Amino acid sequence: MGGKNKQRTKGNVRPSSSGKAAELLAKDKGTVPGFIGFGATQNELAYVPAVQGFEEVDSLVDADFRMVLRKMSKRDATTKLKALQEFATMCKEKDSENVKGVLPYWSRIYCRISLDHDRRVREAIQQAFESLILQVKRNLAPYLKSIMGHWLIAQCDTYGPAASAAKMAFQVAFPPNKQSEAVAFCKEEIMSILYDNVMKETPETLSDPQSVPEEEREGKYLRVVTSSLLAMKKLLDLLPENERVVLKDRLIKTLSQSKFWKYCKHKNPQIRSAFFELIIAFCQHLPELMKSEAAKVCPAVLLSIDDMDPVVCPSVWAAALYVLSCIEDCWTHVNAKKGVLPKLWTVLKEGGRGLATVIYPSLLPFFSKLPEEIIVPKMEFFTIFFSTCAKGLLSERALISCSESSAIVAAIMECLRFTLHQNLGMNEDQQKLQQMLINDQLLPLVHSALKNPKLQNSTFSHLADTLLSWEKRADNQEIEEYGDAYQRLLPYFWDGLSQLCMSQVESAEVEKNILEGVSSLLVLLKNPESAQKHTVKKKEKIRFFDEEGTMNVESNNGNCQEELSFEPTYVLQSESLGDSSRCFQHCNPARTVPLEDLVCKLAKLCIAFIKEQKSEIYLAFLATLVSSFPSKNLFTVLLENDTQRNAEFFLEANNEVKTMACNPAVQFLNQKLLTWMKEGKADFSYLIEMLYSVLHCCQKNERTIILNQISEMEQGWLILFHVIQKACVDPIKYVAISDWLKGDVLGEKLVLLADDLCTMEVTIGSSPRKPDSNNWMLLGFALSQHTNNEFMIAEIYIERIIDRLHNALSKDLPKDLTKTGALEPSLSFICDLASNFFCSIKGCLQMSSAEDLLFTIFQLCAQSQEKTHLSDAALHKLKQTWLLGLTSLIKHQEGHLRKYGFFHSSAAWLKSQVQTSTLDVKSLQVLLSCVHTLLDKILKGTQPQSLSHLKILVECMAPDHSEWENLRQKLASQWLSKALLKEQISLNRDVLYTGTNIYSSDKIPNHLCTATLLCLVQLQILEGNIFFEQKEIHSVTPISQSKFVFAAEMFYTLQWCEEMKDLCPMISKYHELLLQFDIIQRLRKACSTSCETLFSRSLESGLLWALTTSQYIAETKSDSGYNLKQLYVTVDRFFPLTEASLHTVQNIIPSVLQEDKDLILFQCIAKLSTSKGSDITSIDGGFGSLTIINSYSKKGINEGDHILDDQLFIDVLNIIMGWRNHDEQIFLFDCTLKNPEPHLLGINVETLRFLKLLIKYLPTLLTNEQWDFIMCSTLMWLETCSNTVSLDSKPLMLHFVCQCCGMLSDLSYMFQTLTPEISKALPANLLNEWNNFFVEGAYSQLLPLFLKIAAEFKGTILLPTSVHLLTALGEASALIPLKQLMNHNLPAKFIAGQKTNLPDKLQSIMNTLAPLLLSKARPVQITAYHMLYKLMPELPAFDIEHLKSYDDGGNDEEHGLSPPAALMSVISAQEKVLDNMFSNIPVGEYTDIEPLSEAYYCILGYLLAWKLLLVFFKASPSELRAIYAPYLRDSKCLHKLLQNLFRLMPENPTLPGQIADSASKGLCTLFTEKHAILLQETKALHTEIPKLACAVYYSVLEDLPATVRLWWNSQDKRVSSTVDKYTSKYVSNILSSQEITAVQTSTQMFKSMVVKARPVAREVLATYSVDDIFIELVIQLPTNYPLGSITVESGKRVGVAVQQWRNWMLQLNTFLNLQNGSIMEGLALWKTNVDKRFEGVEECMICFSVIHGSNYSLPRKACRTCKKKFHSACLYRWFTSSNKSTCPLCRETFF
Repeated sequence: MGGKNKQRTKGNVRPSSSGKAAELLAKDKGTVPGFIGFGATQNELAYVPAVQGFEEVDSLVDADFRMVLRKMSKRDATTKLKALQEFATMCKEKDSENVKGVLPYWSRIYCRISLDHDRRVREAIQQAFESLILQVKRNLAPYLKSIMGHWLIAQCDTYGPAASAAKMAFQVAFPPNKQSEAVAFCKEEIMSILYDNVMKETPETLSDPQSVPEEEREGKYLRVVTSSLLAMKKLLDLLPENERVVLKDRLIKTLSQSKFWKYCKHKNPQIRSAFFELIIAFCQHLPELMKSEAAKVCPAVLLSIDDMDPVVCPSVWAAALYVLSCIEDCWTHVNAKKGVLPKLWTVLKEGGRGLATVIYPSLLPFFSKLPEEIIVPKMEFFTIFFSTCAKGLLSERALISCSESSAIVAAIMECLRFTLHQNLGMNEDQQKLQQMLINDQLLPLVHSALKNPKLQNSTFSHLADTLLSWEKRADNQEIEEYGDAYQRLLPYFWDGLSQLCMSQVESAEVEKNILEGVSSLLVLLKNPESAQKHTVKKKEKIRFFDEEGTMNVESNNGNCQEELSFEPTYVLQSESLGDSSRCFQHCNPARTVPLEDLVCKLAKLCIAFIKEQKSEIYLAFLATLVSSFPSKNLFTVLLENDTQRNAEFFLEANNEVKTMACNPAVQFLNQKLLTWMKEGKADFSYLIEMLYSVLHCCQKNERTIILNQISEMEQGWLILFHVIQKACVDPIKYVAISDWLKGDVLGEKLVLLADDLCTMEVTIGSSPRKPDSNNWMLLGFALSQHTNNEFMIAEIYIERIIDRLHNALSKDLPKDLTKTGALEPSLSFICDLASNFFCSIKGCLQMSSAEDLLFTIFQLCAQSQEKTHLSDAALHKLKQTWLLGLTSLIKHQEGHLRKYGFFHSSAAWLKSQVQTSTLDVKSLQVLLSCVHTLLDKILKGTQPQSLSHLKILVECMAPDHSEWENLRQKLASQWLSKALLKEQISLNRDVLYTGTNIYSSDKIPNHLCTATLLCLVQLQILEGNIFFEQKEIHSVTPISQSKFVFAAEMFYTLQWCEEMKDLCPMISKYHELLLQFDIIQRLRKACSTSCETLFSRSLESGLLWALTTSQYIAETKSDSGYNLKQLYVTVDRFFPLTEASLHTVQNIIPSVLQEDKDLILFQCIAKLSTSKGSDITSIDGGFGSLTIINSYSKKGINEGDHILDDQLFIDVLNIIMGWRNHDEQIFLFDCTLKNPEPHLLGINVETLRFLKLLIKYLPTLLTNEQWDFIMCSTLMWLETCSNTVSLDSKPLMLHFVCQCCGMLSDLSYMFQTLTPEISKALPANLLNEWNNFFVEGAYSQLLPLFLKIAAEFKGTILLPTSVHLLTALGEASALIPLKQLMNHNLPAKFIAGQKTNLPDKLQSIMNTLAPLLLSKARPVQITAYHMLYKLMPELPAFDIEHLKSYDDGGNDEEHGLSPPAALMSVISAQEKVLDNMFSNIPVGEYTDIEPLSEAYYCILGYLLAWKLLLVFFKASPSELRAIYAPYLRDSKCLHKLLQNLFRLMPENPTLPGQIADSASKGLCTLFTEKHAILLQETKALHTEIPKLACAVYYSVLEDLPATVRLWWNSQDKRVSSTVDKYTSKYVSNILSSQEITAVQTSTQMFKSMVVKARPVAREVLATYSVDDIFIELVIQLPTNYPLGSITVESGKRVGVAVQQWRNWMLQLNTFLNLQNGSIMEGLALWKTNVDKRFEGVEECMICFSVIHGSNYSLPRKACRTCKKKFHSACLYRWFTSSNKSTCPLCRETFF
């Protein structure tokens, strides 16, 4: 129609769209015309109503449906598929009226798409059709005729899912009783479509040849023809009989077409199959049509029986049978002997070619329809038939498949029985035929089955069935001729069978499978009824159940469980305890007599072969015969030709024995069977079967005598094992020997056997012998359940065996647990025995020994493998055994608990384990896991007895009050020093450490184990709601009450762990254990009302209970809003103060109501004002009151809206000052006091705390006199500290020193940060007095004290008390003013050979403080850093004088000057350590450093030293930096630093909680955040090294860019790439922005030069103008600044020569890229150089610069010949590089 982009022809006003044309047509005419279009079928024109344009379509069809319908018309399969799926969804969602509007268009779309090439589309349209039908229902009727034909075709689609979907839609549309009516209604239309598809359509008419590929066209055609043929069959099946007659003419027309009959030979198998299916339908529903077309039907079907296609074969054989039944004269239309039978013989010879299951079942009905004239001569015909069948049976395909061979055998036997029955006459031909069938067909078939075990099952079954049929017919008196004939045939058959069996057995090369086949045949013939049940039964396993049948034994994975699971042997129905006279009493004599005779002959033959050849296969064959045909006659035959030996030598002599000795079975046992058993050559199972046959021929008492005597034989145990094993799986055998099993002889022997096994395995030593599994299994049989809920042996012996097993585990094994691994095989057997026993009989665990055994197994499970030395497999088996026993015990105990039974013993043992044993985390974890499992099993038992179990467990495990107290006292109390120093509690007595030293112990204290165990038990019980759901609530009330005690003890444990976590390494592992069981969260949820118990404990004991209570209140206050006042009611409960009540108030006062706080405060101030003498230092006096005041004021004097008179606190200060006037001895102002009293230390500590609070909150209210008191007291206290303190001092003394240091820190910080407002409010001369007098006095004492304490630390374990002391000293020392630091009075410290320009005092303090950076105490390192940090900016001034030596006085070499030697020595020392540490770690691989480890201290000191060095470098002028940088470069210390930094910086330095890329704007990284180095240890210590490494790297790039650039360029490709990527991504943007910002904000002004910044472009524009000269320079920073070189581009220039301009550009590049300075410094240097040039100073002719790039000197060395001047450094480099001493210009010798 023309593309969109084509130019329209001039004057053409008509649209090119056919849709537009139709629209215009409708508008012009005003009416809607009809037009001719395609109807339901594609080849038939029909009238389709036109649609009235798009406007009218909108009113008829929903817009969504219209869009979907358009998509369905597309060619793309995916588009159609999605459109159909969308259509189905819309049909379900849209209103039914909207759906009905689609119906006029649906039939055409359905008919087209239902034949689509894509099978998914065909399936989808059927599903969509179903959805449409569900909505429109009856409204589909008007369109049914146009759809039904294709609908039937779709139901016969070759793609199964599509056909199923179509059938489902059909069933939804029509109920079963209406389907035939619907089809009848449309029969004419259906038939027309089907006829066209079958007779008219071709691949080209069904599909467009121009757009559809040939392969697709052909596939569609074949599918349509196949579906249409099947649809025609379905049509005939659905139509009623009267409606079929209506279509008779149409069908005759179809049958008359030659094309129709050609389909039987079509190349496509699906079409051929559909054709034969249609023939079947014709034969079923219209047989008269088939008769009329017999000449065509018979050849088409019968001559196709050799079609071996799997698709066609079932249909063609079914059609053949229908044709034979429908058309009586069918054989007149085909030549049977030339056409049909040869094809049949070919098929049979090949065994059906894999289709035997389809072909052979049809043989008998096929031959039954053969006329007499075809099968004559019969002998020849049947010989050919059966011989070809036999060949087919032995074909490869038939032998491989059991189903194939079974089908062939069944067909042969059926046809043979039918042929014999049809030819039972007495004439000679018939008798010959009978003999041929038996001798040449039946017996060879049996012979083939004997040789091939795969054929035996089906052949023998059909043979037995055939014999049974013959015997019944032989006994049928109604038809004598049949009876006589069959009576004549049976002996003939038995004679032949006997000869066959004898010939096979006596063959010289007999094989085992032939003997097995003979025995199987005989056994099957013994019971002909069983031939009807010849299906193979799967092996089953016996499972032992209790009476309710609810207990199932869990399968074990051990090595003996399979041996203890027995496979049942199906006992033949004829087998009983009598002799052979009863074996065949229900059988026909015609069978029993020849069969017995044959068995006897074979048995006699076997005996001969056994005697002559000692053949085991004949012995096994004989065992099968004897066990299957037990009779005294048989035993008599077996004893023939043997010398008679009396059996009395085997049995005890008595009358009863003499009678037994006459029994041929007993004689056989004595003379034959026992001999074979002793030889042990044959499989024992065969011999045991023979033994049972002997026992079957004996009476009960005789059996007992025989078995007792056998047990005394040398191989008695082995024989008994097999005897009992057989009895366990065979009820008949079990009944036969039940009296002997219950007897004393076997019981005593089993007890002795158990004792021997356990004793042998326990004492085997280091080289264990392999356990006798048969003996262990024998014990397993004895302990297993059998019949009537009874044990196999007497119960008294069961208990004795269990007792011995228990002793083996509880007494023998624990003697040496290291041998447990060697005893694991025995342990495994014991577990198997115990498992079977626990699950055997209800109530078996009522035995005391059984409960003891269960308890012992529980003990082994609840201990760690390090202690028991058990493997994982053994432990797993023990746990399974224990769980089985526990479940059985809980279920069947019914509340009758033995006093010292399992639950009592387990609870007592658990209590002992957690209270007295030493457990590590692993051991406690195992113990808790077992207890958790134990409780879980109990809680799942909802019976009332479970409550008794719980009560016993909890009551027996819980300690009493005194036991709890002892457990708490055993806890280490090192936490007390930490709590004291952290001001959590206050003491006026010495701290006494209790408990054991646990710094290096991995054992968990007993209190923690006990509390954890009981808490876990209590939580599991509470979470099970056991006390709220059970009726017996009164019996367990004590348990529910004890939950508060357990919870309080657990909270106490958690608080102890919190305080001790820095002291005890095992606490972190213990905390992981708590998280594993989720104890902490579960405890807080379940015991949210434990505050009352904790509060009472706190008031009673104080100390850790007070901390526990405070922590609990802090955690639960916001959650539950617990009102603390309910606990203490009034504040009077806290008074008079005791140590416990003091600690309680001290910790809970932040949570107390404000009015109560004020009451407590007023009462304490009142008590303080009245305290005198000794009351001042007592708890209920000044000390206690001041402690509470300090705790009250800890968070501020006035909080929130609550305003308290400040004068109260000034009054307290006045009271303290009054003590000095009247009780001065309480203040530790005596510097000679070596061991202060604890009560004096306590009051001084609290006084210091109070003074610190005043300074912090009320400094402006203090008078001059009060300030004098505070500062003088501080000095005197510091003097006392300096003379008395050491690292080993008592905690109270350390606390006192820390408070003194804190006081000094607060004073120093206040005076150093005074604001003008506060300064005006202070006394006038206070600041001067502090600076001129107090500072010097304070730090002259503090600094030596800090150095003294730091020197005492020798690098051992740093205790928390030492950390607090060093931190306090460090915080005070770090605030020392620079003046006092530089004018110190410390002893001089110098190092021999150290080069330095510093004064002695400054060098001495540097040598003193710098080594402290190497300390193994972090507070010392940080303090030294802060003090050195103050000194660094002052040091470069002393090197300026040294700089003057770099002149023209003869030093031609470019020198490097070392930074401070003290720092460089620290860096050098640490470099060696780091080289060893990082020797195997490549640059760029991040190394995680564990906090506070040896490596941590080493790296921290190293990085701090470098940070100080960089501060020093930054404070140096550019001239000094130029000579410091070469030293750092040449000494390679900077090289090592940068490599180490790229091992310490994290790969992703982005701060947590950010998602975007780290280079994004506004994202925070470790480089954007300033890192403050604090003294206080925080939880972020693990990030301190990475943060510090990033800070150092940033400073290096900022201060030494040129040196870093040189280093980067010298690295290999991998390191260079790593550094470049990291720096570009995380640092370059920050540094570039900082550099540009520095240019923007710079206040430096240049004469004749203007500098501007362009931040967006990362550029700096410099404009230089002098007179008529104008120069413009553009400096651009690279993206990887400072690694990349800064580029300098020329802008405008006026008045400058090209060569001069190039020189100046080169100079600026040199200044910017080779100087360790900023852009502004480089520009300033360049401007100076240019200015000098304009001033007339000549350039150096080597570097072409006036100012030297490194030392900033002028050219001063002049050549005497050419008079040109050079820089000294340039000239030296020229001489050394050229190896000449000539002038660079004139080439004359330079003087």
